[in-house]
Amino acid sequence: MNKKFFVIVLIIMTAGFVFSQTPTAAELLRMVDNNEVYSTIEYEGDIIIEHSGRRFVKTMKAWARGNTHSFIEFTNPEDRGTRYLRRDGRLMVYSPDNEGVMLISGHMLRESMMGSDMSYEDTLDNESLSSRYTPVLLGSEILNGRDAWVLELNAIRRTESYPKRKLWIDKQHGDVLRYELFALSGAMLKEYNLLKVEVIGGRRFPVEGEMRDLLRRDSRTVFVMRNVVLDRPIADSVFSMRNLER
Repeated sequence: MNKKFFVIVLIIMTAGFVFSQTPTAAELLRMVDNNEVYSTIEYEGDIIIEHSGRRFVKTMKAWARGNTHSFIEFTNPEDRGTRYLRRDGRLMVYSPDNEGVMLISGHMLRESMMGSDMSYEDTLDNESLSSRYTPVLLGSEILNGRDAWVLELNAIRRTESYPKRKLWIDKQHGDVLRYELFALSGAMLKEYNLLKVEVIGGRRFPVEGEMRDLLRRDSRTVFVMRNVVLDRPIADSVFSMRNLER
């Protein structure tokens, strides 16, 4: 989800796009990257967690640059002052409760972030899918009344958290309407459904979606982004240890 912008055989229009012929799997995947991968992003967000009959709302401010730098600060009363910083290949969290910095690494990156259905990797990932997966076009389906291409993605590297993905891509606008994430065994681990898209800087960008971790019973997380700014320079000081520990 900065970096690689490719020429696709498309006719871009104000309300969407039209393929001149049936697209290849690679063209569809590059189109997804063009919409969703950014050089920088700033936004305010909500993480709405519903689990075992309880509901939690966490609010945050976030900044990210490419797939290497990100900073998140939680602002809801229960978590106010909790901050995450990723840089130099490391993810660190500052907690006001113990006034210390903890490194999150290895298998911990795949654990739930703040009790949600999303892992740290899910939340922070901004690397293009085209560089990580080999796509196969399975055909098309009607999903919630919308005609969609169906892509299967198989990981190029064995280190991917999700060796296989399945995507439903809206034929009219190119939105990723749904995706499913699979383990090496073939078991589905998570499912995501798009709830809202906004046109930002000439691209259709997902600003609200629902994630379900299928290993958690009776659980779902809605992730909402507001006041999104894409591809505007962000000061290095945002991604500093001083900003994390202040």
